[in-house]
Amino acid sequence: MTEISERAVVRRLNDRFGFGPAPGDLEAGVDATVRRLLGPLTDAAAAALSPPTGLEPPTAAKKQDKDAKKAANKQRAAQERKLTLWWLDRMVVSRTAGERLTWFWHGHFATSNQKVRNAAWMLAQNQTQRRLALGRFGDLAQAMIVDSATIRWLDGQKNRKGSPNENLAREFMELFTLGIGHYQEADVAQAARCLTGWVLRKDVATFQRKRFDSGTKTVLGKTGDFDAKGFANLTLAQPASAGFVIGRLWFRLVSATPPDAATVARLSAAYGVNRDVRSLLMAMVGEAAFKDPESSLVKQPVEWAVGLLRALRLRPSKLEEKEQTKLLAGLRGMGQLPYRPPSVGGWPAGASWLTTSAGVTRLQLAQQLAKKAELSAVKNEEDVAALLGVDGWSERTKTALAGLKDPAQLVAVAACSPEYVVSG
Repeated sequence: MTEISERAVVRRLNDRFGFGPAPGDLEAGVDATVRRLLGPLTDAAAAALSPPTGLEPPTAAKKQDKDAKKAANKQRAAQERKLTLWWLDRMVVSRTAGERLTWFWHGHFATSNQKVRNAAWMLAQNQTQRRLALGRFGDLAQAMIVDSATIRWLDGQKNRKGSPNENLAREFMELFTLGIGHYQEADVAQAARCLTGWVLRKDVATFQRKRFDSGTKTVLGKTGDFDAKGFANLTLAQPASAGFVIGRLWFRLVSATPPDAATVARLSAAYGVNRDVRSLLMAMVGEAAFKDPESSLVKQPVEWAVGLLRALRLRPSKLEEKEQTKLLAGLRGMGQLPYRPPSVGGWPAGASWLTTSAGVTRLQLAQQLAKKAELSAVKNEEDVAALLGVDGWSERTKTALAGLKDPAQLVAVAACSPEYVVSG
């Protein structure tokens, strides 16, 4: 099998485990890049950005008070905006894989503030996913099943003894830990009983024993008085769980072509009984498929936009307010805004992002951002290739770039080229 060049591997590492290369990153070797991205070092640049405050939900308005309701919705929108810009800032300055994996887990345990309507809960979930992003998957799964935003999103607070709600139990198995075909309807009903007792109060999800069904349950072939943690452990102990999690990470970070059985076996060994995500990712980097020219992935809109912001040395929070609004509108127009996944299944992948309407929005956003950047060093297509971390252009792209004299237009068109939109 033909392999991509070492420089291309470095670019791929920065694309897949980060949000694209920062200036100078492509000059590092593969080993140094892996150590920076997947090593134990703290991401000091991202950690220096303190999380936003003042995210407490507004006081509930009386149903008949339209003005109060309008004001409360405006306050919620302002809180979510502040939270989103903070996270985009973290993505832009991040230097390790921790932020990229936080983004991955946000799409895996997909939760939308459209229904949660509580920026403080969304931040708390985001911080938990960040803290556990490269650790043991079991710790993350157990944290998510009793997370306030997850419980609200999947109606867990409606699940009580004698009146179970199955939403969280079903999605936890189907989308988070096992996949379709590895559980029965009876497992869903019994698992819902394991998740009873959790209620939502003002600040956090709280366990109330009087609402918990303490009777014996049979889930996935095991019988006992299981609670939420016990149910999570049962799913993770299933043989299908390791392959499911490996497959999800592989699909988003390595290749749209599923790994074969031998590859899954090697990756499962690295994942191990501790379900170590960092070890799993290190093993993925060592697989031949990671260096295969065919293992290209279309960048998700957030990945594309953050990579462009990084290359242009722009920080979302430093943009003027109207430019911030355009940035968020551009992400929404392309179909991907942090804290707003379209469903519990998360966002799509691959060519689904390459629609005509998304392409138009992408160009408009690229033009907007390029106009805000300092581009005095950009004179020609070679300069813009160096800026964006692209080794070269196809003849078709060269034709599109030919004759463009305005640096901002040159950068914008190049940023919308296949060479940049696709992580090759």
